[in-house]
Amino acid sequence: MWQTPDQGSFSSRNKLLVAHLAAIGANIIFGVNYVVAKGIMPDYLAPRAVIFLRVAGAMAIFQAVSVFFPKQKVEKRDLLKLFVAAIFGVAINQILFFEGLNLTTPINASIIMVGVPILVMFFSHFIIKELITKNKLIGIILGFTGSVFLIIQAGNASFQGSLIGNLLVFTNAMSYALFLVLIKPLMSKYHPLTVMKWVFTFGFVLVTPFTAHLLVNADFQSFPVNIWLSIGFVVLFTTVFAYFLNNYSLTVISPTVNSAYIYFQPFLATFVAISFGKDVLTWPEIIAALFIFTGVYFVNFKKSIHKNSLK
Repeated sequence: MWQTPDQGSFSSRNKLLVAHLAAIGANIIFGVNYVVAKGIMPDYLAPRAVIFLRVAGAMAIFQAVSVFFPKQKVEKRDLLKLFVAAIFGVAINQILFFEGLNLTTPINASIIMVGVPILVMFFSHFIIKELITKNKLIGIILGFTGSVFLIIQAGNASFQGSLIGNLLVFTNAMSYALFLVLIKPLMSKYHPLTVMKWVFTFGFVLVTPFTAHLLVNADFQSFPVNIWLSIGFVVLFTTVFAYFLNNYSLTVISPTVNSAYIYFQPFLATFVAISFGKDVLTWPEIIAALFIFTGVYFVNFKKSIHKNSLK
């Protein structure tokens, strides 16, 4: 078992702070990725072609970086668990989200995705026996209400679009929620780099048959510099950094606490739009933000001084 920060030089308080900052950083990157990835698809690359580059690039980076760290032996039974985690966290998660988003609207997809913390709380209770406390339940409801309200304010939500697209995004949301719960025990047992290396190696094997052939028709020579930079951002930041930060946070905080930061994503999108003059700050947005921040507070910090609330 790898040494967690509280076994070394970090105090318990510092460890908790770093874990929360890691979760926030991951969701900031995920929020920015909606804009960056949209510029690549479908004019330059098909959605599943982008997935292949993401997974292949992440696998190569994690494998290369691991060479400079002590090799950690993984038990055979845990390799099977990592394979299962890769099914839900890489293959199903990424493929179904991009395919679903291609068939439904961004508004519908956003509303469905902010349901992830609710699904995580459900899976955590039955799989890793995490208690559903009153504060967590209140926080999840407040955050969900604020996020949905904020998303609806940004556009016209209508679930009369593609039923298949909505179902694909919902299945992706369940898959990602299950991944966060399944990976939690492994993150407590092994170094985050070891876990990510195996997850993306297995993920690469799983997605290649469904994605690699779509790169054949791509005209890479015609890609402008900004598209190459966008691809680099998707691989390096959205996949490598964000996944690592998100899963590192699970070494300290629970999956429910981790997933609550997903509510920051629509808030971040609104903040960016206002910053670039594409939107103006209104009272509905302020009210939605208050719901989100209050919800995150209840889930994350209301009982954080108690050690049992971290696990």
